[in-house]
Amino acid sequence: MELITGGASSCFAKTTVAPLERIKILLQTRAEGFHSIGVYGSLKKLVKHEGVGGLYKANGVYILRMVPHSAFHYITYEQCRGLLHYKCPSIGTGPLLDILAASTAGGTAFLCTYPLDLARTKYAYQVVDRSQSGNDGLRCIHSGHPAHQGIKDVFRTVYRGGGMRGFYQGLGPTLGGILPYNVVKFYAHEELKRWVPKEHQSSIALNLSCGALAGVIGQTVMYPLDVVRRQMQVDILHQNGARYNNTIEVLTAIIRNQGWRQLYAGLCINYMKVVPSVAIGLTSFEVIKSRLNFPP
Repeated sequence: MELITGGASSCFAKTTVAPLERIKILLQTRAEGFHSIGVYGSLKKLVKHEGVGGLYKANGVYILRMVPHSAFHYITYEQCRGLLHYKCPSIGTGPLLDILAASTAGGTAFLCTYPLDLARTKYAYQVVDRSQSGNDGLRCIHSGHPAHQGIKDVFRTVYRGGGMRGFYQGLGPTLGGILPYNVVKFYAHEELKRWVPKEHQSSIALNLSCGALAGVIGQTVMYPLDVVRRQMQVDILHQNGARYNNTIEVLTAIIRNQGWRQLYAGLCINYMKVVPSVAIGLTSFEVIKSRLNFPP
């Protein structure tokens, strides 16, 4: 039952901060006209061109991805944990087992749902001016390319351009960052819990807060790889004819062409989301649980 309420509350929390997520993608991908005006300026510009609905563009596919992603993660984690404990008893039942199981589960969940993440990024990246539709349809204001008409159109375009392989652009840095992210997050979470008095360690609010803060610490350390992934997903570095074969080459190209600060573009949004995400997630969790008459 807690899986249901937890999933529903996560959807509410993610939808609430969806405008910030959209802006983060635009900053990470260095969208023309957005990367230099900050978060507030980007929000105003987005509303001007696409209306209030533009703030939530691609949020639907993000929520749609959350369901199978969480399911794959949960099932794989339990199976992997049991298998590792059985096949490699020397690992024990401590932190190493949890980290390996979580990393395997995270990699599997990402692998199975990555096409949805790619489609979401490509769709959110395109900003259109709905007041200026020409005979050839809407165009992206910062690239000049024809705008996607929806997620189905994104899938068609990706498949037409690169086949099934095209749906996994940027998967390398994603998989490469999962293990170190889980290591950092786990130890950050353990350190944060040490500061919580024993009588409050069973509190859902404090556990949720510690988990969210640990996640932000992990995201901060691995954030450059997230920027690499987003730029690979929208193919921004290939628009000038250059080709890059791996994550290191893309990382180097970003530093050389855009400056090292670009590796942290939009990072402040991760910090801005912590308080509202935790507050809304916890509140909606309790409301849904009480409405469905789940035991406390």
